[in-house]
Amino acid sequence: MDGARRLTDGVHLPARSTARREVWPGTPQPLGARFCTGPHGTEGTNFALWAGGAEAVELCLFDDNGHETRCSLTELTHEIWHGFVPAVRPGQRYGYRVHGRWDPWTGARWNPAKLLLDPYARAVDGEYRLPPEVYGHVRDWPEQELADTVRDDRDSALHVPKGVVVHDHDTWSDDRRPKTPWADSVIYELHVRGFTMRHPGVPAKLRGTYAGLAHPAALEHLTRLGVTAVELLPVHQFAHEDHLLKRGLRNYWGYNSVGYFAPHAAYSAYGSRGQQVGEFKAMVRALHDAGIEVILDVVYNHTAEAGELGPTLSLRGIDNRGYYRLAEDSRYYADYTGCGNTLHVVQPQVLRLITDSLRYWVQEMGVDGFRFDLAAALARSMHDVDMLSPFLAVIAQDPVLRRVKLIAEPWDIGAGGYQVGAFPPLWTEWNDRYRDTVRDHWRGALPDVRDLGYRLSGSSDLYAWGGRRPYASVNFITAHDGYTLRDLVSYEQKHNEANGEDNRDGTHDNRSWNCGAEGPSDDPEVTALRRRQLRNMLTTLLLSTGVPMIVAGDEMGRTQGGNNNAYCQDNEISWLDWSLRDDPAWRSLLDLTCRLIGLRRTHPVLRRRAFFSGRRHGPEGIRDLGWFNPRGREMSADDWHAPGSTLGMFLSGRDIPQRDAMGRPVTDDSFLVLLHAGHRPVRYPLPGPPWADRYELVVDTSREDQEEPPLTRHRGGNTLRLPARSVLILRACRLDGAPAGPHP
Repeated sequence: MDGARRLTDGVHLPARSTARREVWPGTPQPLGARFCTGPHGTEGTNFALWAGGAEAVELCLFDDNGHETRCSLTELTHEIWHGFVPAVRPGQRYGYRVHGRWDPWTGARWNPAKLLLDPYARAVDGEYRLPPEVYGHVRDWPEQELADTVRDDRDSALHVPKGVVVHDHDTWSDDRRPKTPWADSVIYELHVRGFTMRHPGVPAKLRGTYAGLAHPAALEHLTRLGVTAVELLPVHQFAHEDHLLKRGLRNYWGYNSVGYFAPHAAYSAYGSRGQQVGEFKAMVRALHDAGIEVILDVVYNHTAEAGELGPTLSLRGIDNRGYYRLAEDSRYYADYTGCGNTLHVVQPQVLRLITDSLRYWVQEMGVDGFRFDLAAALARSMHDVDMLSPFLAVIAQDPVLRRVKLIAEPWDIGAGGYQVGAFPPLWTEWNDRYRDTVRDHWRGALPDVRDLGYRLSGSSDLYAWGGRRPYASVNFITAHDGYTLRDLVSYEQKHNEANGEDNRDGTHDNRSWNCGAEGPSDDPEVTALRRRQLRNMLTTLLLSTGVPMIVAGDEMGRTQGGNNNAYCQDNEISWLDWSLRDDPAWRSLLDLTCRLIGLRRTHPVLRRRAFFSGRRHGPEGIRDLGWFNPRGREMSADDWHAPGSTLGMFLSGRDIPQRDAMGRPVTDDSFLVLLHAGHRPVRYPLPGPPWADRYELVVDTSREDQEEPPLTRHRGGNTLRLPARSVLILRACRLDGAPAGPHP
């Protein structure tokens, strides 16, 4: 300890005011900093901080020159330290210093030399730098194996951002949430900054911001596509990792949260003294006005404080043992996330932090749902993943949260962490089984078509239990993590050299096929095949039962140059290239995507709310879902197990188990979908009566020109030429040309 104290010698400390601020008792509820009217009509701010094992708490107020005034919070109610400070108004910057024992061997890591961010801060001013002063331990201690046990008494206030008092006055009375049903949803995953950084129609000062996403030029693209929701990569205040800063890089994706109530300040066009809050709300309103829901990708499984060698920014210094899962040796952390720490969601105060945050973003910031990063880590009780865990139980009964969209990334890196298909009925899930199957089908790597049949029809093998519906499956082929769709057909080896880790980072299992050449190619046959494969995969995604998710830019051929882990690339590698939208080589892909989403929106047979039965219905004996082999006959058990690259799927519009708002049966056209991954064209006999008398071609992915195809009719029972590596969608008709779906 003497060595650590000596590190304060000759170090410049922040200016500290000797003026005293009057602190009234205040109230322990709500947590955080709330500007309000106190006793006798006095305006001020109530501060409340849970710090269970602390011995003392100081509130630190900072003026515009960085001068610090410390105020002791002497009131303690149910482990919450609180006080009301008169005349503290919105815009005031603040932090906490928390006193207690330094005993890392038992998990106690209190260090009042470190200024801590309020976990409930609603705005954050400033960015984290990570010099040695920001670490609670002596980062550069000569004996590195003991470094985390030696306390560093140097002051961190000069190097860390501060919380900001925010005035809450928005009632949302003018907002109209779209409330899109799950079955009708089409999700578009995007990055707030990367989406508009290169958009020519967005003013330069707004690019990369919440205001930029709300700009009419950005909204026009979303409405043209017809997506119903944007899923925003993390917008909670986050910090950049030290190893990235040392390499001149930054955390671009944002999966390194430090403030669960604060919109990330760097995405604000107008300022960080509370302006980011209003700007975020205005963005949500603009998206709602366009009929688009807002889903946040949230990271409650870990924080930016990392493991025992990480910085002391907030929760570690408030109550390390109260907030984090510790290992059997309490000096270390239980790490189910691969990020150094795991929040201890079984603890009541941690569960409260998360649920308070979620409700805040719904009720006060207007969002419509959440995608939970590494959700299995949140569902762990003491060690194992438990679908009756406190977190899932609290969400299920919460009157606010049970009504919004909840998406689980249903895995973590711990033992037993892979939980696809296991979350309870309230939840939907990212379905990586869908991703892998569709990738494998189009690269010719599936041994048979059994798995493809399940994925196309809603993954009943995973979700047809406990009242779950097909929309429990969020179908995706690409996500932010991994290749873009274009790179999936252009690279077989990852190219992550720009990340500075000698290409060691990122997965090796990409299930990709480069179509005969690695990377960019001038070969017209290769480039044409790649574009066809993109059309095949997007068409497969948008006709599959379940909820489709598209990654921003995939609809117009965005590339990351083969980087499958661009988490640290805040540059042209990750930003959308809007010039592709006008490039003749890629314009047809965007046109096809718009047309497919429109087709899905128009036809309820593509948006089923219940699983297919596969049974025959009606006097003609048509199944609600018919499967056909390459000979145009209904699939037998042997056909499902035989090697094959061709599958026919008949979706009957006659037998949709759904009624409209007036209680009338819902009927629709019927469609025959033919998926052929073979490298040669084949002759395909079309199913005849009772399935259909004739078929009209709706989509043919073998065509470069994806305008509405000319009306082409084919008689049932006749043979159709099925082009190599293609998807055909045909509408079933009667002899008189009327649709074969609804009953006459």
